[in-house]
Amino acid sequence: MTVVRDVDVLWALRSPCNLGCKYCYFGTLPEHREQPVTQIGQLSHLSRADLSLADLTAFVNTLPQSPVRRVFLAGGEPLIWPPIYDLIALIKRAGVEVVVCTNGIPLNRPEAVSRLIDLGVDAVSVSLDSAEPGHNDRWRPAHNGKDGWDRVIGGITALLAARGGTARPAVGIYTVITAQNLGAVTEVAALAAELGCDYFVPQPLSLEPGHALDDELSLTAAHQAALAAQFISLYETSRLTLPDRDYPDRVLDAVSSSQPGFVAECFAGRYLFFVEPDGSVWPCPSSLKIASLSDQPVRTIRGATALEVFGAGGCEDCSLFSPDCVNMWPLTNFTPMIARGGK
Repeated sequence: MTVVRDVDVLWALRSPCNLGCKYCYFGTLPEHREQPVTQIGQLSHLSRADLSLADLTAFVNTLPQSPVRRVFLAGGEPLIWPPIYDLIALIKRAGVEVVVCTNGIPLNRPEAVSRLIDLGVDAVSVSLDSAEPGHNDRWRPAHNGKDGWDRVIGGITALLAARGGTARPAVGIYTVITAQNLGAVTEVAALAAELGCDYFVPQPLSLEPGHALDDELSLTAAHQAALAAQFISLYETSRLTLPDRDYPDRVLDAVSSSQPGFVAECFAGRYLFFVEPDGSVWPCPSSLKIASLSDQPVRTIRGATALEVFGAGGCEDCSLFSPDCVNMWPLTNFTPMIARGGK
């Protein structure tokens, strides 16, 4: 029987992270030490409910006969968890593509780079929010007070050098765009090209309602003209692979329209799923969507098969459009990112 593989999974595999990004979608350690997370679906770096390796292995072993074509392994920081490489090997053996989403700092370890290459990882996406240390290190501080922009660049450089002229992994940079770094749309893209990366994705900041940084960082209609100019320049000049050309319009709609909005024929729960470190499964990572489903039974990968949890169904039309949705669109058409060369 031929298995149709058309489902992508964003998997927040582990909770811990070596950075303390102030706008992390997991929240921050100080916040959750003061007020522990209790809400269904809300993430925390302090979570003690992360699934065991045995539970994860049992689930991954069910991938071969599932519709899953690609898994994005994220966190927290997935590369600070030693068993990650065993799990990647199993996913690849199942015929599923693997994209590792990392802050880049673990790539300074030669053994990490060599394992990713030897395992045939399809792509590595690195988070970096400015073309110089100041902005990035202010908003993405390391818990050890030392690691930052320089180490991220060092990790990217090490991976690209080790990859050499081979086709895998494709390497790209993801940049969170806020009211404080609009110029990063073109500046970080230029840096990525200079380093020798293959793709670049600028993402609009998405904060929970009432977040303390909302007024300072969130993009609004007041930023639309400047943001549009940045995107025009990016798509006219960059030689990197970029998201589809309708992506800038989606970004502009998300930051300038009243929220939440509407999206027809949503991909969530049909072609994209989100898995949390405790194994719970959601149609997408949107906080609005998860909140709307919090009174329903929570699906989990624990003791289940990939065919069961990623089967038919999902959203049709959705009235919860937000920047969270926009940030997921590039994941659903990631194949051009992996196919190195050209836009």
